[in-house]
Amino acid sequence: MYIRASPQAIWEAITSPEWTVKYGYQGAVNIELRAGGGYRAHSTPPMQAMGMPDVVIDGTVEEADPPKKLVHTYRFLFSDAMKAEGFTRVTWEIEKVSAGFSRLTVIHELEGAPIMASMVASKFSEMGTGGWSWILSDLKSLLETGSSM
Repeated sequence: MYIRASPQAIWEAITSPEWTVKYGYQGAVNIELRAGGGYRAHSTPPMQAMGMPDVVIDGTVEEADPPKKLVHTYRFLFSDAMKAEGFTRVTWEIEKVSAGFSRLTVIHELEGAPIMASMVASKFSEMGTGGWSWILSDLKSLLETGSSM
């Protein structure tokens, strides 16, 4: 996806909890930006009121090269079945292109995780689904307009 923002602005938006609470599912994401560091996505108070745990996604940072590349593992903690699928891998690549745009590429390796694969590919619904399409579209809106969808 192309975003009218600098690589640094995109990096901050995907790695800073102050930004992650503004788009997508609006939970704070805490990342230790070093190989071996933790990756934790937290639920919002409304999610917790529905019975979700505080930490809904966990993982480990494999590579952090600001503001170009972030690679981390990713595991849903919503249920025992999701936990049992284990860890997948997410790669974020940010590249500056002409005219003030940046290209953001997100690759989520989902082999062996059919539950997660169906959830992250889902279409938007008022019940709280939308997957990566929802998250990245909302990120783009926020960075380009100052408002989330």
